[in-house]
Amino acid sequence: MEFKDYYAILGVAKDADAKAIKTAFRKAARKYHPDINASAEAEAKFKDVNEAFEVLKDPERRAAYDQLGQEAKARQGQYQPPPGWDQGYSFSDSDGQGREAFSDFFETLFRRGAGPGEGMGRAYAEDSHARLEISIEDAYRGAEKQLNLRVPVLGPDGQVTLQERVISVRVPKGISAGQHIRLAGQGGPSGAGDLFLEVSFAAHPVFRPDGKDLHLDLPIAPWEAALGGHVVMPTPDGKVDLRIPRNARSGQKMRLRGKGLPGHPAGDIYATLKIINPKVETEEARAFFERMAKEMPFDPRAQLGG
Repeated sequence: MEFKDYYAILGVAKDADAKAIKTAFRKAARKYHPDINASAEAEAKFKDVNEAFEVLKDPERRAAYDQLGQEAKARQGQYQPPPGWDQGYSFSDSDGQGREAFSDFFETLFRRGAGPGEGMGRAYAEDSHARLEISIEDAYRGAEKQLNLRVPVLGPDGQVTLQERVISVRVPKGISAGQHIRLAGQGGPSGAGDLFLEVSFAAHPVFRPDGKDLHLDLPIAPWEAALGGHVVMPTPDGKVDLRIPRNARSGQKMRLRGKGLPGHPAGDIYATLKIINPKVETEEARAFFERMAKEMPFDPRAQLGG
């Protein structure tokens, strides 16, 4: 029987604290979750990650595993735990859910001779992770979404299988990319785990999100930049009137306070001005630009010197 190095599976040191172990587990679970990683080896690695966390998260289970670690490595390949290795540890199935689909190594160490509901192991009830892509408008106003997921379900025989489920998700108003939506009891097959949905924004034709702020490029005509005035620009809540100052520069940023994603405080919208020249397609237009060049001497490269 092959020895399993649970610390190596999670990528943590043997003296890692509970927080580091949990953080490493969540990172690895997201990486190898079947909904995210479709590679052939992902499912096996996902099971190894869950098994490792099932052992290392429990202080008694971890202490027992650490006790026989050195001897286990010396006997790799045909390892069997020594008689009485688990003396001094009181293991119990606290939730009474029965057995899980773990490796022979796990079963040999922690469930030797255990009947249903006995032994050290507990039913798989860990948190699950998935991603939810929404629009900026969804985040601005809030929304209800239907999410199709493959979720782990514990069968009558104690085996964990993946089943298709449709879950209704309420997207709260003002949520930002990278935040999580927690669905209590929707994670593990026992109903004890939670489902955490990491929010991302779909690409938007106008806005670029940055936390609760929104950025966009705002085209203006040369005369609007020179003379100033008012232009109409979009926001997720509809169009607004924006005042352009006289002699505005291309690249200059205009800030609309509180017009970004809702929150406490709300985000802002930053409009970067882009001066767009019209096409010169008629003789009249060409004459107009020639007259402007004569009557308004201007060297845009003066600061470059030479």
